[in-house]
Amino acid sequence: MPTQVDIKITALGGRGDGIGEVSGERVYVPFALPGETVLATLTGNRARVDEITKPSPDRIEPICPHFTRCGGCAVQHLDLEAYRSWKKGIVETALANRGLDAPVEELLDGHGEGRRRVTLHVRFHKGRVLAGFMQARSHALLDLDKCPVLVPALFGAADVARSLAAPFKGLGQPLDVSFTATESGLDCDIRLAKAPKELDMDARMDIADMATDLDLARVTVGGDIVVERRPPVIHMGAGRIVPAPGGFLQATQAGEDVLAGLVMDHAQGAGKIADLFCGVGPFTLRLAAESSVLAADNDEEQIAALGQAVRHCQGLKPITPEVRDMFENPYRSEELSDFDCVVFDPPRVGAQAQARELAASRVSSVIGVSCNPASFARDAAVLCDGGFRLERVTPVDQFKYTRHVELVANFRR
Repeated sequence: MPTQVDIKITALGGRGDGIGEVSGERVYVPFALPGETVLATLTGNRARVDEITKPSPDRIEPICPHFTRCGGCAVQHLDLEAYRSWKKGIVETALANRGLDAPVEELLDGHGEGRRRVTLHVRFHKGRVLAGFMQARSHALLDLDKCPVLVPALFGAADVARSLAAPFKGLGQPLDVSFTATESGLDCDIRLAKAPKELDMDARMDIADMATDLDLARVTVGGDIVVERRPPVIHMGAGRIVPAPGGFLQATQAGEDVLAGLVMDHAQGAGKIADLFCGVGPFTLRLAAESSVLAADNDEEQIAALGQAVRHCQGLKPITPEVRDMFENPYRSEELSDFDCVVFDPPRVGAQAQARELAASRVSSVIGVSCNPASFARDAAVLCDGGFRLERVTPVDQFKYTRHVELVANFRR
């Protein structure tokens, strides 16, 4: 049964929860900070703050009125310097857990103006259309007005999502609307839990009318284009990318620029580079200003978008886009040995199979980019066991106020 207890918070966990002890057992307290004493309702090993009886000097006012209710942000209440130290510590802990002793630099800001991508959940409830994020540790939806961590172009995204959901009200099922703020307007992709085999003409016409009224660049349903008033364009280096509907991009423009700048810094002097898990080419299109690049990814649509951009670029070194599943079919050590440098930026699960092949290759320089310090540290240990030295790790804060942290690292033989 839940009980009310006093808890002294001694640490901030990797997920942003305060950590304390009750009767010798560790407990987790969301939205509490180290140095605080809280009166909290305890259920199992988790507690809900009822009152902060001794606040931390690092506690600040959150920027969003929905903080603690919304499931998106975890640490808006933490002073900037303490926050930066916490995020850097997440990377340091991940490396230490794998026995890796490498210098971790100070956290770089990758937030900039805010996130240019967001997915909003839409639900129909008692005649209303709700759009927003899930509430913290709940299946209930928080109906959103606007989110301050988004770029200004997405401040009205919740209202747009409610409008775009109207033609699907009769289906009686939840849906998601993904938005990307591009240079030519909003790119919107609607995903239904059970998509109809074919969207009827009335729904298509309604969506087309809304796209005009709301001045949207493109609207797709399940990846199929319903209306494209303007190609949704994003410039990357010398390239002009039109991403696939719902396709992956770095969450912020600032984050992409910071990550790419670090990659280019580490790759200086390399004549031939392999960019593995390249996506639509945020690194490829910049690296190709000085080096020839093999650009590989398992997503055909991403490679197609990159290939289209390459065809319209001038003044770049040769770029070879290639579709390849590097989980099932990693580049073998002998295939990699002709490259001066390899960049790899895998999904959150990491790239263990590819790391083994890199470790066995004659490549002298590897640049790792990751959104998951734990899987990165696992793959880094493979490289170090294979003769590489982890020289430098730079954390990048692209997902501000959350537990997520990106990093760029360089390895040398």
